[in-house]
Amino acid sequence: MKKIVTFGEVMLRLAAPDYMRFSQTSHLVSTFGGGEANVAVSLANFGMPVSFITRLPENDIGYWCEKEIRKHGVCTKDIVWGGERLGIYFLETGAVSRGSNVVYDRSFSAVSEICPGMIDWDEVFRDVHWFHWTGITPAISEGAAQVCLEGAKEANKKGITVSCDLNFRKKLWKWGKSAGEIMPDLVKECDIISGNEEDAEKVFGIKPEGVDVIKGEINAGAYESVTKQLMKRFTKAKKVVITLRGSVSANHNTWSGVLFNGSELLESPEYQITHIVDRVGGGDSFMAGLIYGLITYKDDQKALDFAVAASCLKHTIYGDFNMVSAGEVEKLMKGDTSGRVSR
Repeated sequence: MKKIVTFGEVMLRLAAPDYMRFSQTSHLVSTFGGGEANVAVSLANFGMPVSFITRLPENDIGYWCEKEIRKHGVCTKDIVWGGERLGIYFLETGAVSRGSNVVYDRSFSAVSEICPGMIDWDEVFRDVHWFHWTGITPAISEGAAQVCLEGAKEANKKGITVSCDLNFRKKLWKWGKSAGEIMPDLVKECDIISGNEEDAEKVFGIKPEGVDVIKGEINAGAYESVTKQLMKRFTKAKKVVITLRGSVSANHNTWSGVLFNGSELLESPEYQITHIVDRVGGGDSFMAGLIYGLITYKDDQKALDFAVAASCLKHTIYGDFNMVSAGEVEKLMKGDTSGRVSR
């Protein structure tokens, strides 16, 4: 089977434990995470051959990070080494009416100083059929945006499917250009476009009517116009997918999705996630599930349902990575939500 390649930044994650605030805790729990790395690990757990491309510093933290990714079955042989430091993000997990908070410390990270020509895309794309990136990567720096575009264009030359998750992060777009200025040239290279219920509005000014995510009210049908507008603007896209999260509280979300394939809008079942363990990486787990589903099932509805179920399970897993198998996702798809002990 041909490989899937993801490209982006991976960071050291330092999280306050037990719902504590930063000012309360005497220690932080360390793991690793980042949009495209999270997708790669999920796909590896589903049994897919996958390679993650990034730039890491040649020091003990960089080596630790690479080893952590590799131990999950992700190929790391094409990682570029250089730069001074690994990016860090600090996480304070919210509860009930207090939302989670992320503080970034990723300026001058190895990936932020990447430049066109540093990655040998001919080598990277050997025996590859899918390339994935997210909107986080071009937000990091001008160089990262240029390299992301370089990769997407090279993938298209080779007939490789290109997917993106719009993933708007307002705290990151600080290098001089806005998402609205940079993202169109990148997204027009994509066959599959995904985003959450707010990304299309914040990046492209495209929004549904009569939707209030703050009140936990999500009308899947309202997003048909959003998917059609995105497909009309980005004519290469064959499918546009929107994840729908209704935030009842920090611990209770509704979760579903829609997929427009150019002829019909498909809706997934809606899950009530009432006791969230960790929602970070939820969108990435959805994207990994979608890629797996589209490749494996060749059925848009089943692929969408797999993606939503995979992401539902991620909300029960601590850390950025979705540590579940394809079999566990399919079990949930069939309606088994009992959580009974497997003996």
